[in-house]
Amino acid sequence: MQVSKLTRSLVAAGLVVALSAGYVAGRQHWHTPLTSQVVANANAAVQQSAATAPRMLVPDFSQLAEQYGPAVVNISVTHDGTTGQAGRGASASPFPPGMSQNDPLFQFFKRFYGAPGGDDGGDGVGGDSGQGSNGPTRSLGSGFIVSPDGYVLTNAHVVDDASTVTVKLTDKREYRAKVIGSDKASDVALLKIDASGLPTVKIGDPEKSKAGEWVVAIGSPYGFDNTVTAGIVSAKARTLPDENYTRFIQTDVPVNPGNSGGPLFNLNGEVIGINSMIYSRTGGFQGLSFAIPIDMAMKVKTQLQQYGKVSRGRIGVAIQEMNQSLAKSFGLPKPTGALVSAIEPNGPAAKSDLKPGDVILAVNGAMIDDSAQLPSRIADMRPGDKADLTVWRNGSSQHVSVTVGAFSSKNIASNDNTATHGRLGLAVRELGPREKRDAQVTHGLVVERAGGPAAQAGVEAGDIILSINGTPVTSAAQLSDKLKKAGNNVALLVQRDGEQIFIPVDLG
Repeated sequence: MQVSKLTRSLVAAGLVVALSAGYVAGRQHWHTPLTSQVVANANAAVQQSAATAPRMLVPDFSQLAEQYGPAVVNISVTHDGTTGQAGRGASASPFPPGMSQNDPLFQFFKRFYGAPGGDDGGDGVGGDSGQGSNGPTRSLGSGFIVSPDGYVLTNAHVVDDASTVTVKLTDKREYRAKVIGSDKASDVALLKIDASGLPTVKIGDPEKSKAGEWVVAIGSPYGFDNTVTAGIVSAKARTLPDENYTRFIQTDVPVNPGNSGGPLFNLNGEVIGINSMIYSRTGGFQGLSFAIPIDMAMKVKTQLQQYGKVSRGRIGVAIQEMNQSLAKSFGLPKPTGALVSAIEPNGPAAKSDLKPGDVILAVNGAMIDDSAQLPSRIADMRPGDKADLTVWRNGSSQHVSVTVGAFSSKNIASNDNTATHGRLGLAVRELGPREKRDAQVTHGLVVERAGGPAAQAGVEAGDIILSINGTPVTSAAQLSDKLKKAGNNVALLVQRDGEQIFIPVDLG
C-alpha cells in the first residue's frame, strides 16, 4: 500500500511541475489554452517521474497462507475445577482480561463464545474473567501439524491442566488430542491426534532470520480460525524477566489471545517460531510479540516424543550481565561473557575449579557473547556431559571443566540481578565469628556506612563485601591496599540477604 501511495504522490508532483510550467509560459495570455506540445511535455514528465521512482514492493502473503494455512489448527481446551486458565501474554482465553458486562464489546464476544467463565452452563468459551467459576471452563489456542501422522506443536500454557483437548482442522474435521508431553520451562507442548496424511508445515532456521524481515503469523485470535497477520522481526535473542531458558524472537506481528501456540512463518513459508507471549497493558496487542525459536521447540519435541519429558543440564551458578564498567574492572577488552556472581553449594560447579568472579567466555569452544546465552547452552547438554568452560580470571583466560548436572529447579545458570575508605566512600569492619556463621561465609567486610561512589553504584549499609576485582578481602587494610592499586573501576562482590552480586564502582 505504501508503494501505491508513494507512486501516486510522485505522479501528482510531476503533474504539478508540468502544469505550473505551462501556466508560467502562458501567463501573459490567459485566454490561450494549453497547446498539444505542453500537454505532451506534461505527460512525458509524468512518465519519467513514474519510471524513475523507487519501487518498494510489499510482499503478498496469500500463497503462503493458502499453502500452509491448512497445517495450522485451532485448539479448544476444557478445564475442570473452580478456576479457568489465565495463560501467558498471548493467553488462550477469547475474552479480554477483566471484560465486564458493561463493556461495549461484551455482547459481541458473548454472542460468539457465551458468557465468560462458563456462566452459560458450560456451552460458551471463556477464560478466567477474574471472578472465578463453579463449573468447567473452556479456552482456545492455536497449534500446527509437524508430521503427517498427527503430531501437533503448541504452547504448554494452552494445555495446562486440561481435562480434554480438541484439535480442529481448517476442513472442519475435529479430533480428540492426547497430550504427549508438556514442558513449562520452554512453554512447548506436543499433542497427538489419530489421523494420517495430514498437511504439515516446513521447519526453518531461526538463526538465519534478521531484524527487519517480514514474518507472518497464522492462528485463532479470539477464536477466529486461520487468521493471518503480518509484521517484521523486531529483534532476536530477546531475554525476558523470569524466562532464563528461552531467547525469544521479538516481532511487531499482531498477536492476540488465542494466537498462542500458532506458527510464525518467514517469507519462504518456513516456521521459525511459536507465538507465545505479548507485552500488553490491556490484554490485547500493543506492538510487542514474542515467539519461541523453532529449533529450540523441535529439540523439546524430540525429547517429549521419545521420553515424555525434557532433560536439561545445569551447572549451579548465578550469573550476571557484563557491562563496560565490569569489563574494565576485570581487565577485559570488551564487555562479553557471563560473570559468575555465586556458586550453589554442593552444586556441579562447586565440585569444579570454577570461582565467583570468573567470566565465562565460551562453552566447549562456542563463544558466550552475552550472559543470556549461557543458560541455553548448558541446558542443551545432557546430565553427565563435560562442559569445557573458557573463563577469564586474574587477567588471562584459562579452562575449567565442569560435569553437568540435571536440571531440577527454575534456574539453569540464572541471571541473578538482585539487585573506607576514601575512594569508595564506605566505612567497613570485619565480620565476627557469629556473623560469618549466620551469613554462611568464611570471610568478608560488613558495610557500616555507605556514601560516595560506592553508594551511587548501589552498595548499602549491611552489605557484606566478599571480594574486590575477584580477590577475596579479609580485612579493611587489605581492601585499602587493593584500592590503591586499582584503576578507575573496581568490581565489588557483595552479599545482601543471602544473595551475591558484583557491583561495578566508578572511582573516577
